[in-house]
Amino acid sequence: MKHPPVMILCGGMGTRLREETEVRPKPMVEIGDRPILWHIMQRYAVYGLTDFILCLGYKGHVIKDYFVNYKARTTDLRVQLGRPEQLQYLNSHPEEDWRVTLAETGLEAQTGTRVAAAARYVEGPTFCLTYGDGIGDIDIAALLEFHAKHGKIGTVTGVRPPGRFGEIQRTAEGAVGEFNEKPQVAEGIINGGFFVFEKAFIERYLAPLKDPILEREPLQNLARDGELMVYVHEGFWQPMDTYREMKLLNELWASGNAPWSARA
Repeated sequence: MKHPPVMILCGGMGTRLREETEVRPKPMVEIGDRPILWHIMQRYAVYGLTDFILCLGYKGHVIKDYFVNYKARTTDLRVQLGRPEQLQYLNSHPEEDWRVTLAETGLEAQTGTRVAAAARYVEGPTFCLTYGDGIGDIDIAALLEFHAKHGKIGTVTGVRPPGRFGEIQRTAEGAVGEFNEKPQVAEGIINGGFFVFEKAFIERYLAPLKDPILEREPLQNLARDGELMVYVHEGFWQPMDTYREMKLLNELWASGNAPWSARA
């Protein structure tokens, strides 16, 4: 069975990590020697999902340059200085089968608008979606199986960190009863990204709205209609919004035991 594409939101300005994002978008801030964006993509790739659609905005050229020159960055080279056009790649890299679509979705567009703009590159009825600044040891295969079984339009992954993200209230059957963006104090599970959607979400819940914020009307309306389910992830999940969080993720990676890593 063909795996769905993975759309990643990469267009925000990352104002809460300004010391790092003055010169690059937040998804390009590094954990170890690779951008957090690469780590997120690698998590999906472990499960065979290697078709990526990156929704670009703020300093999107940095992300474009990274992937356009990816082979040169990650392999050994031989250059004849008098004939630079005869550049030779001497080996390969593990990401040879990744397909990366770099979609310009607007400098100041809201998250829902970015998803709608990049939707033309979604092949098939289902797609994954996540943020370019949060990582976890999500079981992608189990997430996709959960989504396929319930038959609803959308699935959001619920996690349990601090209370400054969108809180999800779920019914006994696992449906999302209410979707509240960024409460003062979070109780229970919160929005951890790692969504799965049917394309009907774009057509029915995004397209009719003008510059929608994904986490407001679109997801709230989807929940109201009983079409949003929550996959509860009890394992590791961590956003990278602050310097402290960036340092934490780098320390985990340096330890050799990063929970999200294929090498862990």
